[in-house]
Amino acid sequence: MTSPDNILLHLATEEEQQVREIFALLEERGFPTQHQTPHITVTFSPWMAGDVVKRAAELLPPVIPARFQRMGTVVFGTKRRQTVAWLLETSDELEIAARHISALNPDGRGPRWTPHLTMGLRLPRKLVPDYVRALDEVTSPHLRELTVVRAALWKPRLSELTVLAGEEQGVPRTTGRAENPSWQL
Repeated sequence: MTSPDNILLHLATEEEQQVREIFALLEERGFPTQHQTPHITVTFSPWMAGDVVKRAAELLPPVIPARFQRMGTVVFGTKRRQTVAWLLETSDELEIAARHISALNPDGRGPRWTPHLTMGLRLPRKLVPDYVRALDEVTSPHLRELTVVRAALWKPRLSELTVLAGEEQGVPRTTGRAENPSWQL
């Protein structure tokens, strides 16, 4: 299965590094390696429609950079593999923009958006309680807020990232590296 196109929000470099350090500490404790680039997904589709991308490029620049507050830890999934994430809240303006973009996506979830940052992707269900406990232990209590500095369209089949807002806005580039298949939450 090919990973879908995604409209993503990327963290500030320092905060992305903090999240990667948490991934490394969890791996040292014996948990599965997390390869995903830390990000917040706005919407995804097998092939992102041009009108969705165009509207995202209009709505996101006025609200980026943006602050997100960690509100808790959530578990997505009901089967053998589950995903652990930080549940996030942001400004009303960004929330409204993201819901509008999601509603335009014919493959999306309508006007719903649950902002989250995946901290453990597709974990075996039996590991989830220990993973959540370890995540709490290795995360600094001072890491309560995150800053998003860029919104981008990621096309994994082309390894192409096009910045829609923030750093390097409007510059398509081929990254040559795989980003997280964020459709897996």
